[in-house]
Amino acid sequence: MIPEVVAEAAERYGDRAAVVSSVGWTLTYADLDALSAEAAAGLIHRGVGPGDVVALCLPSAPEYVVAYAAVAKVGAATAGVNPRLTPAERSACLTAARPTLTLATTDLLPGEAGKVLEVERATNVDSILPNLRLHGITAPAVPVLDVDPTRVVSVVFTSGTTGNPKGAVFTNTQLSAIEAADTGGTATWGAGSDQLAATQFAHVGTMTKLPWQLRSGATFHLLARWRAADALAKLAELKVPVVAGVPPQIALMLRDPTFDDHDWSHVHGIVAGGGPATPALVAEAQERFGAPFSIRYSSTESGGVGCGTSFDAADEERLETVGRPRGPVEMSLRDDTGTVVADGDVGEVCFRSPAACIGYWRDEAASAALGWSDGFVRMSDEGRVLTGGAAAGCLQLVGRTKEMFVRGGYNVYPMEVEAVLAAHPAVAEVAIVPRSDDVMGDIGVAVVVPRSTARPPSLDELRELGATRLSNHKLPEALEIAEALPRTAMDKLDRGQLTREFA
Repeated sequence: MIPEVVAEAAERYGDRAAVVSSVGWTLTYADLDALSAEAAAGLIHRGVGPGDVVALCLPSAPEYVVAYAAVAKVGAATAGVNPRLTPAERSACLTAARPTLTLATTDLLPGEAGKVLEVERATNVDSILPNLRLHGITAPAVPVLDVDPTRVVSVVFTSGTTGNPKGAVFTNTQLSAIEAADTGGTATWGAGSDQLAATQFAHVGTMTKLPWQLRSGATFHLLARWRAADALAKLAELKVPVVAGVPPQIALMLRDPTFDDHDWSHVHGIVAGGGPATPALVAEAQERFGAPFSIRYSSTESGGVGCGTSFDAADEERLETVGRPRGPVEMSLRDDTGTVVADGDVGEVCFRSPAACIGYWRDEAASAALGWSDGFVRMSDEGRVLTGGAAAGCLQLVGRTKEMFVRGGYNVYPMEVEAVLAAHPAVAEVAIVPRSDDVMGDIGVAVVVPRSTARPPSLDELRELGATRLSNHKLPEALEIAEALPRTAMDKLDRGQLTREFA
């Protein structure tokens, strides 16, 4: 799928920029096709072909996209390794991937990972992968691949914070289904615009969605490192119509002192995924950007396709839920035996769709535990389907299955409590962690990043606010003030680190 899209995009868009580097030089659509063909020839020269895996320990830069396209052109699979992971975490990913070849920049070189090709950071188009690209009469020909829906294209490592890394496997079939789901089944050429790349290219957002992103003719602008002020300046300069990112990035932009220096009249929508967005964040973002907010809820394993709220949804839906299943997605909430729970009851969220991964790379045990026998993939999130009002049928998340704790015999879901407490005007961010208690078993600790260090909220204020919507056993019984909440490499809340620090 990727080779065909890259070739046709080059014909259609030619010198249009596909990717703009963090220092301003561009990779055009024509460059992407030509350079990836030369890199593919270099891969074939090194013995890489169908069935192999090439690992990319590369930053999110134009050379990553060229390498990914090149690997697809030889029929091999790409395993992206997030550069923000620690050396030990990157090493664990490579151990799981067992690549035939690893491409890595000097700062990301693995200690032991089989065959490694060191890659220098490109400073212009000509310097992209120079020691891999081959061209001319001595270069091996890159064959035209047969159409094979079952060919593995990408291995995407989950962004969890515990356990061994697991690589979700996607074939051409899943990439086609993801494109159909994301575009409403009407993928068209030329519908794209300027976009700011908000997440790492090793993330599911690029690894499984690159075909339709290239098909759209979009131009992706890169930042050397994501910082709120830089992102705001670039969004305003380019007049980007849709502000996209993970919820913490949206929150950081709203808190940045330069926010009101810009005109946001060009923003038509805000899209956030990759983590929960509190009602307070959604409401503030809509007001200050002057645009509707759409929440996307999915996972790496679901192919980045799951539930979402529409831009024109009622406030009850946009503020309190993560919306309804999108496209071909079927949703089911189940208990720990796999029995479907009634609407309104809490259960583990499960999705079934043709976009979901086919399993974990070379990990039969983890693949077997990925879902139920009827094809529903477990999301490891607890939620309920609402039964009344404008949000009837929508999914409301209450927390992760492994994050729930028990206070005095009653279950407490941190995400449910956080969604309420985040509405306090003195709270910038809040997370709930359990703390052992001799009487109650566990109690909730509210870890708060205040909007102003001179005026943090008090525990009594938080409890008073929470009592309007939460049962007494869910209210926090201790308060910790923090400068920032710990984040994973994918900017998700690192609850493991949070618990170690404050529990």
